[in-house]
Amino acid sequence: MSDYVLSCCSTVDLTAEHLASRNLSHICFHFQLDGTSYPDDLGKSVPFETFYRKMTEGAETSTSQINIAEYLDYFEGFLKEGKDVLHITFSSGLSGSYLSARSAADIARERYPERKLFVVDSLAASSGYGLLMDKAADLRDEGLGIEELAKWVEENRLRLHHWFFSTDLTFYIKGGRVSKTSGAIAGVLGICPLLNMDEEGRLTPRMKIRSKKKVKEKIVEQMQLLADDRTDYSGKCYICHSACLDDAKDVAEAVENAFPKLNGKVEINSIGTVIGSHTGPGTVALFFWGDSR
Repeated sequence: MSDYVLSCCSTVDLTAEHLASRNLSHICFHFQLDGTSYPDDLGKSVPFETFYRKMTEGAETSTSQINIAEYLDYFEGFLKEGKDVLHITFSSGLSGSYLSARSAADIARERYPERKLFVVDSLAASSGYGLLMDKAADLRDEGLGIEELAKWVEENRLRLHHWFFSTDLTFYIKGGRVSKTSGAIAGVLGICPLLNMDEEGRLTPRMKIRSKKKVKEKIVEQMQLLADDRTDYSGKCYICHSACLDDAKDVAEAVENAFPKLNGKVEINSIGTVIGSHTGPGTVALFFWGDSR
């Protein structure tokens, strides 16, 4: 195993146990719930069930990214111990955290010129970001050096697909990402938008699907069209959801039926408090390796 720190942000939306089992370090974003600030600590401070219930009951939420000083303190904790660091950040298409991490890294390199510190933009989010980190951990454990792994992530990150749908547009409307008029029409017609992440790491609407049943079918069809080796896909597949576990289980079952060579069962996680502050309940996301975005 190569001896360096492989690190990410809390927005990978994996469990603390998963991160520990893969020897992945992480730094926390922040969120506010009814005026109280909390670390985005993988559901420890505020359990996900509580968080989404309070959102449904009308609680106000907001988020804040990791600043330069926080990143610098985090990086220095490892560098002082004589460890090199590869930190892969949350998508720059969704947050300025990548730029903050780079600025902190520039300062840290001046203070610790004998150490190696790399910051790479994942262009990924949620458990798709988590799937990228899981693969990076595999390659590290196989002996890939820090420079080689940083290069591999940059060259392969766009092969990581993010497809997701939302059955409740309340918080998309509240946040201004969907107009009230469009949201009202979608509600009447039972439209569930299907979105994905583009080559710049931004969320992009792709289709308007009428009915939850059909959007579940369509998201699996997209994986059949785009996954490595198509229905012979033998990689891992992750799903995450915001307080709609039954919908996530339906998609997982359909994926497992459609892809008999899948590497293990589909892993289902919760969408965390930072991303969930913007989606609200009712979102299901599907992640897999495939054609370049």
